[in-house]
Amino acid sequence: MQTGQLWDIFCTVIDNHGDLGVCWRLTRQLRDVGQRVRLWVDDASALAWMAPTAHQEPGIEVRPWADASQASTLKALPPADVWVEAFGCDIPEAFVAHAVATRAQQPRWINLEYLSAEDWVPRMHQLPSPIMSGPAKGWTKTFFYPGFTPDTGGLLRETDLVARQQRFDRAAWREQHAPQLPPGCLLISLFCYEPAALPQLLAKLVGTPHHLLVTPGRPVAAVQQALKGMPDHPSWSALPYTDQNGFDEMLWACDLNFVRGEDSLVRALWAGQPFIWHIYPQDDNAHHAKLEAFLDWLQAPESLRKAHRVWNGMEAGEWPVIDSTVLADWSVCVQAARHSLLKQRDLVHQCMDPMANTAKTN
Repeated sequence: MQTGQLWDIFCTVIDNHGDLGVCWRLTRQLRDVGQRVRLWVDDASALAWMAPTAHQEPGIEVRPWADASQASTLKALPPADVWVEAFGCDIPEAFVAHAVATRAQQPRWINLEYLSAEDWVPRMHQLPSPIMSGPAKGWTKTFFYPGFTPDTGGLLRETDLVARQQRFDRAAWREQHAPQLPPGCLLISLFCYEPAALPQLLAKLVGTPHHLLVTPGRPVAAVQQALKGMPDHPSWSALPYTDQNGFDEMLWACDLNFVRGEDSLVRALWAGQPFIWHIYPQDDNAHHAKLEAFLDWLQAPESLRKAHRVWNGMEAGEWPVIDSTVLADWSVCVQAARHSLLKQRDLVHQCMDPMANTAKTN
């Protein structure tokens, strides 16, 4: 017997698979609380390593984007109760037109936006977005903004997250991925784009007790490029691709995490370890205000603000010394933020609550 509502989640992969990462976590978490989900994606190739069992998961269907425009497919589909339009993608017009022609009323239509700590987010969260043209003219979407405060849509968080962390064997993970790590040696993870400050960081790490774990793809390429011409190299190793649970465990195990984009920022917050965020760069530098708003919400100490600004190319200057004293200061800050977030409602349960998705009138 089928239970729960049926959700259609639409995702287009722009670059770096970050959008797909968020959508897959949303899909999986909805399923885990009793919902059924169809995930429509234009490039599902990254699921091969991000979620190897995605196509066999009960309660989940991963469907190619192109099928959403096929009349034969649409006729055979049971209608969904909720549509989620992720990160500004547009649901195929044929899909919408079929729904308009065959349904007595529109589904709940959620426009899932990007994450930000800026002060306008609570004002925009749950605002209606009337559709003024096209086959769904007269229908309404609702803006849904993830966020860090109770007056936003919250963050993605598994119901068993804390229990998984409590069961996690940190020492065993470190021994497996950085064998024979000396006592007092810092284990650092690196997941980044191509920050201009990377060569400076690598040079600072030379001769210090640390080991750098570099994630695959652009981070490894960036490190290899930065090391060219350097007379001395820091201690580092390249990691293989891993699924989302494996990525989370890396963040839990390391003493300092460099993360990038939206999904890994949230995972770094749940990890509760010191971290530095490489925000997705925008041509007009709009990401600078977004980063500053996040640091304000985090109540980051000045040393952590400085590290973020240098890492993101917002200011020049020396990379701050990373030692146990600095990391302890950063850890207090992150742990306080995590504690606050754990008391708030998570994004999935807010999405599921019909009252939480009743659009504001102003």
